[in-house]
Amino acid sequence: MRFSLFPTAKSDPELAPFRPGLVFAFFNALTWQIAIGTPMVLFAEQLGATPFQTALAYSFVFVLTPLQIVSTALLPRFGFKGLMLGGWRTRSIFLAVPPGLSLLMMTGSPERPWMIQALIWSVFLFCVFRSIGVASGASWFYAILPEGLRGRYFSSDQFVSAVAGVATLLASAALFAFLPVYPAVLAQYGIALAGSLISYYSLKRLPDAPRPESINLGSVLRDTPRLLFRPSHFRSYVWLAVACAVLSTPIPPFAAYFLKAGPRLSSGQIMLFEVLRYLGVMAGAWLIRRHIDRRGAKPFFQAALGIFAVTAGLWWLYLENGFGGRGLIYVLYALLGLATVTWAIANLNYLPRILTGEERTLGVSIHGAVTAFMGGVSPMVWGLFLKQADGASRAIDPEVFQIFFLVVAGGAVLLMPWFAQLPDNKDQAVEPLVIGDAIWRPLRAATALVNLVDPRAFDRRRQQAAERKPPPENRP
Repeated sequence: MRFSLFPTAKSDPELAPFRPGLVFAFFNALTWQIAIGTPMVLFAEQLGATPFQTALAYSFVFVLTPLQIVSTALLPRFGFKGLMLGGWRTRSIFLAVPPGLSLLMMTGSPERPWMIQALIWSVFLFCVFRSIGVASGASWFYAILPEGLRGRYFSSDQFVSAVAGVATLLASAALFAFLPVYPAVLAQYGIALAGSLISYYSLKRLPDAPRPESINLGSVLRDTPRLLFRPSHFRSYVWLAVACAVLSTPIPPFAAYFLKAGPRLSSGQIMLFEVLRYLGVMAGAWLIRRHIDRRGAKPFFQAALGIFAVTAGLWWLYLENGFGGRGLIYVLYALLGLATVTWAIANLNYLPRILTGEERTLGVSIHGAVTAFMGGVSPMVWGLFLKQADGASRAIDPEVFQIFFLVVAGGAVLLMPWFAQLPDNKDQAVEPLVIGDAIWRPLRAATALVNLVDPRAFDRRRQQAAERKPPPENRP
């Protein structure tokens, strides 16, 4: 049988009608890897951004997550397709700013403070409209997919996203290796723009779903404090998850920034490190998903925290005396990918077990919003302290960076006994969370969970419609 990345009428006739959704997943991965990932961090450092400014831009995708809750209230008016297309169409406008800055630099223009501000604002507005559009994503796909096809579709979604992610990182590494910095950035954002346009027109080819019922944001505001602060297993878990997000979210942007500004490694080398992180994610996902249903989430929470602690400890040794040299950096990036995907899969397995049917939709949304928001605030706060005291903009204070990793290692070790006390009924049958490609982007997995539309309602509607439909007349 001939291999096909996207389903066709011959390779998979059931999945073929939803091929545009998988094309969207592939090309959307090209966009976000560049626009809000490590290439953006390296571009900001090249323009002269401070650690705080770089962390600010990196954090927008997290701290704007609560906007998804508000945007969900727009679904009854605009519908799933209309809201997501509007968000994706508008966010593409702001992808034009970084290549414009690159063109200016290629003409010999000196680096100016307004250029950094322009980049930061473009990332902010990109993330604003991304948050508005993504509010409908998971529920829309859930609504249009037949029940028996969802597992295969979302598995394919994860696969094509992983292929696109690795391809983007390798292409970015090659561009940085063979081109000067600003032409390389221009080419990368050309890829991001193309990916954004193709993903938009792929979405247009998908059918819309019936609009959900009106969402009462007042009840959300009323019930959110109760879920967050009333004694319960959910409250215990969500604040432990927040602590882990606060510890782990700052590692990728500051690691990339330090390697570029400190040891002066090339952007191409740093992108190869990112490939190792991605491969760690893929290897971890393949290993863990085969065992988590049988063993439960708690051992994997412990494993993730242990790997975070070891990774932070090795980073401290590297900063202290150069332990392991450049070879250790490859190992550290692979370990970081393994830790983040272990955490993400355990989290997605555990959440449905501690939320009742009535509270599940709101509880999952609150968990995603709170953990992503607090995780996004963490790099911003650390960025204020990581700037060198002499005022050098392109430098991280190595002593403060060592303290950062000691805090991460110590915090992870302190959290381990708390996670060990969480109840975990692994024999309980639960309906899994719909996550699409969140496994392959584990640091942003929480943002994929923010949605106030209960996707199970679509199955109930189909069942009720089938029950109301009169039986076919008997014909001779």
